Amino acid sequence: MSKANAGSPVPRCWFIALANACAACLARLPQPLLLGLGAVLTWLLWPLLGKRRHYAMINIDLCFPEDDAAARRALLRANVRATVTGALELIRGWYAPARTLQGLAEIEGLDRLRVARAAGRGVLLLSGHFPYSELCARFIAEALGERVSILARSNNDPCLERLLDGARRRVFADVIAKKDTRGLMRKLARGGIVAYSADQNFNYQNAFVPFFGVQASTLVITPELAERAGAVVLPTWCHRGADGRYRIRIEPAWEAWPSGDPVADAAHYMRELEAVVREHPEQYLWVHRRFKTRPAGEPALY
Repeated sequence: MSKANAGSPVPRCWFIALANACAACLARLPQPLLLGLGAVLTWLLWPLLGKRRHYAMINIDLCFPEDDAAARRALLRANVRATVTGALELIRGWYAPARTLQGLAEIEGLDRLRVARAAGRGVLLLSGHFPYSELCARFIAEALGERVSILARSNNDPCLERLLDGARRRVFADVIAKKDTRGLMRKLARGGIVAYSADQNFNYQNAFVPFFGVQASTLVITPELAERAGAVVLPTWCHRGADGRYRIRIEPAWEAWPSGDPVADAAHYMRELEAVVREHPEQYLWVHRRFKTRPAGEPALY
């Protein structure tokens, strides 16, 4: 339950058992069927996603000015499909038994994570917001034989929060609140593995750095938190290939990061993320208002 509801009576959430049962069935679908269902749901939900499509279109227009209007609209359609399908991939990540996940992912660089774990150090798997991020964290955990922790935002609806939090705790070691920096540091200092993305819009402890040529308000304390916890930061990227299988790359820690300059470190992170997003731009979470907070004097974009 979210902090906003702490101390209040526990609600009677009649739908949770039914939702869990349905999710468990969906999570076991063969991959072609799950992806096909994502396409059907995209078609059905398209009229209801007007606000999110609007945000995504603004982001795409800002970030890909070199593309013509037709190419940007095609990217929007592909991105909405990836985002809707991502909801099914979340369900697979939370509810699928290990045998269902076998053969669906290739992981490059897993030994880097094993070396850090052998040294007893916590590991921050630094990535970005992609629709299937939690599923990829599950793949890593299954391959490593050790549960991974994640950060997640609490839902304002107490029943929905119970459902989502319960689903995540089925497969993840811990679910840390998005703003709980102490909890994050404590988990890392104790040798935990945390999948972490700091690429959403922040209006605190932030700096404006370029992302696709647009000034983006970005959290600057990520490298400091990892350094204070004695953790290793391993950039970790994932994408879904045309064959429906997932490719995960656990890369070496960036040299001279942190550099002692928090703004330069945030800019480095955004450059690395941008390069990865450009490989498969339709699979990034463009429906988020990434450029909501603007530098002083600049007009709102959404």
